Parts: sequence; C-alpha cells; structure tokens
Amino acid sequence: MISKKAKYAIKALKVLTEQFGKGPVLISYISTQEGIPKKFLEAILLELRNHGILQSQKGKGGGYLLRVEPERVNLAQVVRIIDGPIAPTPCVSLNFYVRCDDCEDEETCKIRPIMERVRDANLSVYERTTLRSLVPLPTESGLVTQ
Repeated sequence: MISKKAKYAIKALKVLTEQFGKGPVLISYISTQEGIPKKFLEAILLELRNHGILQSQKGKGGGYLLRVEPERVNLAQVVRIIDGPIAPTPCVSLNFYVRCDDCEDEETCKIRPIMERVRDANLSVYERTTLRSLVPLPTESGLVTQ
C-alpha cells in the first residue's frame, strides 16, 4: 500500500500537471482543490522540489510548478521519493536491496520469487503511468479525451 503522503503527492502533481505551462501554482490552491492539509502539502512539495521534480518561485505570483514535462515523470519516481522502496520485501528491491534477516538462503527461498512477481507487476503499472496520463487532454474541438 502506498502511504497517504504518496497519495497526496500524486494528487498535488495532478493539479500541477493540469496547470503545466501556466506559471506557478499556490499551495493554498492545490490544498483546496485536493483537500490536502496545507502544512502537510508544504512538506510534500518541498521534498519533490529537493528531488528535482518541482521548482518554486517566491514572492508575488510565486508558487510551485513542474520542473520537467509531465510525460517525463512517472509514478514509480514519485512513490520512491515519498515512500522509498516499491518492493514488498527488501530482498527484491531494485534500488533499496537489503537481505532479509530471517532468510537462510535467497536462492532456495520459496517466498522471494512470489515477491519478485508482485514487485514487477506494481512496478510495471507505476512506470507506465506518467503525470500526463493523470490529466485528460483537450482536443481541437474542445472536448476532453483520455
């Protein structure tokens, strides 16, 4: 399960994707749009900024905006920034590998192959889902498509 913090991060990034190319977005706007507590949102946006997903502008007309195109950011990146490993057990993590302390032999472990399949299934969905795919695109006729 992803944390509430990761869910809020995805919701905030959806709003910033909707506003992409229109300038900075106020924290209060994102907070109101998505029902995210403002103080919690501030910490989330700061973390995303520190990892290069967002940039911030201070002063009048300031706020947060995406640093990169929404097509180039996927949910795997976001979840890893906020929650850490995507893998269900540490021994199958691609980026945060740690040997399980209760495992005698990874090669003969019956649970590890199952956890690898769970990791791969989740990772496949997260990696294929970009910020852009969270927001329907308007067509030339003005209708919104998915």
